[in-house]
Amino acid sequence: MKRYKVIIYILAAGFFTSCANLDLNPLAEGSSETWYSTQEEIDMSVNDLYKDSFFPASNGDNSGADSWTDDWIYRETLTPVTAGTINGEWSFLVTNIWLNTYKAIGRANTLLDNLNRSANKIPAQTLIRYEAEVKFMRACFYSRLIFFFGDVIFYTAPLSLDEAFKMSRTSKNEVLKSIYEDFDFAAQNLPESYTGSAVKKVSKGAAYGMKARIALYMSDFQTAKNAAKACMDLNVYKLHSDFSNLFLTTTQQSQETIFGMPRSIEYKITLGIQNMVPRNSGGWAAMNPSWDLFCSFLCTDGLPIDESPLFDPHEPFKNRDPRCSATIVEFGKPHLGIDYQPHPDSLQVMNYNTGRRIANNDTRAVAQYASYNGLVWKKGVDETWLLNGWNVAPEKIILRYADVLLMYAEAKIELNEIDESVLDAINRVRARAYKADIAATTKYPAVTTTNQTKLRQIVRIERRMELAWENLRYMDIIRWKLAEKVLNLPNYSMLDPVDLRDKVVKTGGWFFPETPPIDEDGVADFSGMYNKGLVKITVQRQFNKDRQYLWPIPTKDILINDNLKQNPGY
Repeated sequence: MKRYKVIIYILAAGFFTSCANLDLNPLAEGSSETWYSTQEEIDMSVNDLYKDSFFPASNGDNSGADSWTDDWIYRETLTPVTAGTINGEWSFLVTNIWLNTYKAIGRANTLLDNLNRSANKIPAQTLIRYEAEVKFMRACFYSRLIFFFGDVIFYTAPLSLDEAFKMSRTSKNEVLKSIYEDFDFAAQNLPESYTGSAVKKVSKGAAYGMKARIALYMSDFQTAKNAAKACMDLNVYKLHSDFSNLFLTTTQQSQETIFGMPRSIEYKITLGIQNMVPRNSGGWAAMNPSWDLFCSFLCTDGLPIDESPLFDPHEPFKNRDPRCSATIVEFGKPHLGIDYQPHPDSLQVMNYNTGRRIANNDTRAVAQYASYNGLVWKKGVDETWLLNGWNVAPEKIILRYADVLLMYAEAKIELNEIDESVLDAINRVRARAYKADIAATTKYPAVTTTNQTKLRQIVRIERRMELAWENLRYMDIIRWKLAEKVLNLPNYSMLDPVDLRDKVVKTGGWFFPETPPIDEDGVADFSGMYNKGLVKITVQRQFNKDRQYLWPIPTKDILINDNLKQNPGY
């Protein structure tokens, strides 16, 4: 944690204020005409680009991108995305995505424009590294914008207010070229790693990896493949030995993390988590994994639950990919020192912290607002979550090596360049989940097929199992054009306690009354159980395929700039 102390302080301090929505000429502690004249000022300005607000909706965020997907349920509540009500006045879009991203771009551009001011005081190589770092950040910011909005306002130098209010949108393909150029410059001039007491910052591998990500999102599979391979060939990163503890607060700076930022209790850069903690432990158990996600985890034979003879709907955690119980709390198992059991007849459970049985507030038969579908999050959750007033500080992982391996495999599959390296990339990720060596194919369900269609399905399911609750599912269902399917399905839950006992428990149907069919996209169909009255619809999601694949430009920007045109449907 010592290596992160300097950058945490910078993140917490916030040295700049903005002049306008695009933050065109940010001010520092003094005048921007006199700032950037020493290495300390440059360093502070570069570190400011790592601000938590400039990278929203990253892993574990309880209001992040996962809440816009079919992996998530929040009682009977929907987000503007899942309710189909997104518009140009949605506060998250206006503040966290559009406004903060342009603030960051404005600061990056101003910094790049002023780097030479201290050229006679800072070694040339250091200035080049600063430039590479800032261009990396700018490329990340523009990547976010073109994914959500398509064509966007694009500028690479400080603007006056008059200039800003006259700008129109630039083609996302043109912006993408500049993004590639920035990532390439960063990859050429950033170090492979940092040693000694240096603060951990972005590196060569991060530039390759983030370039691969935006290339994949833009369906530029050749570039994605090459960039992911370049990251892999550095031989700097490796998969963490234990998937289940990679995301814990106690695990910092794993060799799997390619691009991450620290959180800090001391500096109040934390993750609010009470909604994800079970009620027996004092949480609310309000934001939970969906049944859709739960059913997507394969069985230990590598088959989906409706095809595997190993799956028992009454013991749904049994014989499942280990990432299932590492992501979702298994019934009847201790979690945070208390047995977790949503069964309506389990009115008391053991509290191992006190050695006594307590009222089971994690069943709706006792507590009305216990998890509506019986599921709660396990991934990254440990006893530290019960401290510090429901604020925790796990590392904010933005990109990790498993994602790079799966991006490489996906790009090669889409290019139909299927070879041993594709299978190796997928199997490395899968074998790690089973704590097996990749060569020990009897200890995990190794992928062996070379059929493009089957491999496409496999890598997509692998991403869902591996990356759940890391706020990447939304981008996946958007780019795969799956959102119009999965976000028009209901969120299902258990019946209310009296009906649950009569219609499910007494007939031996707990937990799932039957096995839901799974389609070629790994999507479960609960309609059969619903039509029999065995489960209920908690809320109906809505997604308009004619407009929601892009987000609207914020309304206030459209109103003040006649040259800005809105996206279709808004």
